[in-house]
Amino acid sequence: MRRTLLLAGFLAAVAAGCASARQQTAPSQPPAQESDERIKSTSEANKDGITGAMTAPLRDVNVIRTKIPRVLLESMDDPYRRPTPASCASLISLIKPLDAALGEDLDSMPATEDEDLMDRGRKAAGEAALGAVASAAQDMIPMRGWVRKLSGAERHDRLVQSAIASGAVRRAYLKGLGESRGCNPPATPQHKPPAPPPVVDPGMPPPPDPYGPRKPRFPIHKDELPPQPKGPSS
Repeated sequence: MRRTLLLAGFLAAVAAGCASARQQTAPSQPPAQESDERIKSTSEANKDGITGAMTAPLRDVNVIRTKIPRVLLESMDDPYRRPTPASCASLISLIKPLDAALGEDLDSMPATEDEDLMDRGRKAAGEAALGAVASAAQDMIPMRGWVRKLSGAERHDRLVQSAIASGAVRRAYLKGLGESRGCNPPATPQHKPPAPPPVVDPGMPPPPDPYGPRKPRFPIHKDELPPQPKGPSS
C-alpha cells in the first residue's frame, strides 16, 4: 500500500511538472509537429539523461510513448518497395530521412571511435548510473510486468522495435540499389579504402620470420614409422 501511494505521488509530481513546463512554453512556441528525430527504444530512452531515467515509470504505464517517425512507418508496409525513379538523387532523398530516424549506419565511422579509455569509462559509468536511477524508479511500480501488458506499453515497444528493424532493412536495400548503379555515398555504402601496400626496398633482405622455422609439434622419427603393408608375392 505504501509503495502504491509513493508511486501515485511520484507520477502526480512528474505529470504536474510536465504540465507546468508545457504551460510556460506554450505562448512562445508553436504546437509540436511531427519530427524525424532519431527513434529510441525504451532502454535507450531510460538512459537519455536524468529526465529519461526519472520518467521511466511513465513509459511503463504508457503515459509517455516513443514517437515513431513517419518514414519508419512507411518502411514497415514494404521494406523492399522499389523506388520510382531509382536514380542516385532519388535514392539519396530516400536514405537521408532514414539516417535521421535511425542514426548513423554501420558503414559510417562513429564519432566516438577516437576517444580514449578514460572517455569510454566515463560514458559507461554515466550510463550505468542512469540505468540504476531508471531501475529504482521502475521498482516503485508493483507487478510491473502486468502493468506494462495492460497499459499497452509492451505492445508499443514491440512496434518500435519492428519499426527500427524495417527501417534498417529499407536503408540497406536502397544502398544496395545505389551500389548496383555506381552511385556515390550516401546512396551507396562508404567502403573503407584498401590499406596501402608495404614499401619494400629491393636491396634489403626479407624480414625474418618472427615465429622462426616451423617444426612439427610431435616429430616422427624414421624408426617410429608404421610398417607399410606389402602386396601379394608373385
